[in-house]
Amino acid sequence: MTHVPEPSSSVRSSRARCAGSAMTSDVPVDPTINDAFRQMSALIYAGADAGSIHQSLVDSALRLVEGCDRASLLVRTRDRYVTAASTDDIARRIDQIELEVGEGPCVDAIVSEAYQHDADLTDAKTPWPRFTERIVAETPVRSAIGYRLLLEGDKVGALNLFSDTPGGLTSKSADVGAVIASFASVALMAIRAREEAATLRQGLTSNREIGKAVGLLMAAHHVSGQEAFELLRSTSQELNMKLAQVASQVIQGQESQFGHAGPAGGATADSTV
Repeated sequence: MTHVPEPSSSVRSSRARCAGSAMTSDVPVDPTINDAFRQMSALIYAGADAGSIHQSLVDSALRLVEGCDRASLLVRTRDRYVTAASTDDIARRIDQIELEVGEGPCVDAIVSEAYQHDADLTDAKTPWPRFTERIVAETPVRSAIGYRLLLEGDKVGALNLFSDTPGGLTSKSADVGAVIASFASVALMAIRAREEAATLRQGLTSNREIGKAVGLLMAAHHVSGQEAFELLRSTSQELNMKLAQVASQVIQGQESQFGHAGPAGGATADSTV
């Protein structure tokens, strides 16, 4: 079982291999891996949703890591961890078992400085007795690797690989998995940056809507800017709606009145607020 700080990559024994959360220098350049990364990069920058990107990461791990039969992606959502993607229900179930018992290679990988690799879960020597007992009893999985995922220094989740064969995930498997985990961290960073940009755009749009609504109310009711804003705010509270939603309705109402103005230019309906 791998539980050694990075950055050394020397082999100490068949069950204790130095490893880190980043790729090791002895990983060969595999054209298949490069092609997979290009496809995932295209998916990210084409604006695919987070769920599609998460699924692409675990599908790529299943396809590229020798001995990997299943994979999952565990991510932190607010104050808890959830399975964002998995190749099957068994991988998802293993994540749940780890969270239930509070131990396991994936849970440890999140808080550790190194990835966690247990080549043979049937071996009696395990640092996770409760986890191992349930995995062997409830699933066909017999080998596991967990890699922590970092986002701007924060530990935000883990990429988890599983094999149904004792010893199925080798040191070579662990190296390739480390490369994919590194890419996964980059992918999560891209998703966050895109979400932050969308939130900023939404905020700017909301502010513009509110400002426009205030201006319309000032003109319609002959009040000051502060009084118009207070009218907007009190209406928002009374209707239990967001301020931006009320502002949007004010704008729509005024535009509707202008669109249905009579021959003499007079409005045919009262003001929205």
